[in-house]
Amino acid sequence: MKASYHREGLLSAFQLASAAIAARDVKPILRNLKVITEEDRSILMATDLELGIRLDVRGIKVEEPGEAILPGARTLSILRESTDEEVHIEADADRVLMRGAYNEFEMPSEDPGNFPDVPAFAEQKYHELPAGILREMIRRTIFATAVENPRYALTGVLWELEDGQARLVATDGRRLAVMQQPATSQDGHTTHGQTPVVPTKAMQLLERNLHDPEEVVRVSFRPNEVLIKTERAMIYSRLVEGRYPPYREIFPKKQTTKIPLTVGPFYTAVRQSAIMTDDDSKKVTFSFTKKKLTLQARGAETGRAKIELPIEHEGKAIEINFDPRFLTDMLRVLDPGAPLQLELVDANSPALFRSGEEYSYIVMPLS
Repeated sequence: MKASYHREGLLSAFQLASAAIAARDVKPILRNLKVITEEDRSILMATDLELGIRLDVRGIKVEEPGEAILPGARTLSILRESTDEEVHIEADADRVLMRGAYNEFEMPSEDPGNFPDVPAFAEQKYHELPAGILREMIRRTIFATAVENPRYALTGVLWELEDGQARLVATDGRRLAVMQQPATSQDGHTTHGQTPVVPTKAMQLLERNLHDPEEVVRVSFRPNEVLIKTERAMIYSRLVEGRYPPYREIFPKKQTTKIPLTVGPFYTAVRQSAIMTDDDSKKVTFSFTKKKLTLQARGAETGRAKIELPIEHEGKAIEINFDPRFLTDMLRVLDPGAPLQLELVDANSPALFRSGEEYSYIVMPLS
């Protein structure tokens, strides 16, 4: 294989694809990336056997088509440190030679035939939705997934694709984020009757690959895996094992107190009150009265805070305690000028925040 690449373009592709490199030693070859060059294109591949990506590399001149294994960490370091506009790569099963105008690096390589395949997208059934909308859906849900949990299904994002709707759901057992948007089904593709959960790592990789808001993304679920096709990338992931909890049962069913808020001012007030929380007490008390919200926090060693915020509330007074981190996580991904509605039953029941018809966020209060 012999080809010349625009360094910045190859660096960008390498950084994106490297997210799928194995974090643990499954197979030594998985610490590398595979490059395939054809007459008019180049494809970069990375996988840890659970997650994989095929990524088109732009800005390339092919002298000799072929395949090669590129050492992951060292190639990335070379591309970062180089000041050359163009980098030339020659590689075979034994070595990789990277040259710039004033430098040259030679590294051992491996047989590209030993690298596991990452499937291409050849599905007939799938859903389509714009990249900009999908990226917003990911941003507004992924933060609510569990980092570690014996219930593995909580460590990913649930996808529901039915007819003309796409819905993403995330929860860690203490908060729940749900967002839905229109999507187009091709050839009857649906997840009806299933609970496919995509791992958080795969969702993060997908979000990083959504650049052009107008490009169309295709999503297709198989029994134990998902394939996602963007303009430049094809992302493959195994699904998280385990059944997702019946999240719809968490939504309040009683008549609630509805409180109108605005994201920006509410976000500022929550951040201010959180200053005086400490490791022992992550609690902020929210007191809703007529035309006013009072937030109070107290730490044994930090001191106390009292923040007042004018609001358009005309209903009954209600007091409830929250961990402010669970609110700021949600508020930072919303438009500061957007209206937000808080629905409360009482001080001990889940609180429901709604932003428009498409986004819901539920938080469990503190005792």
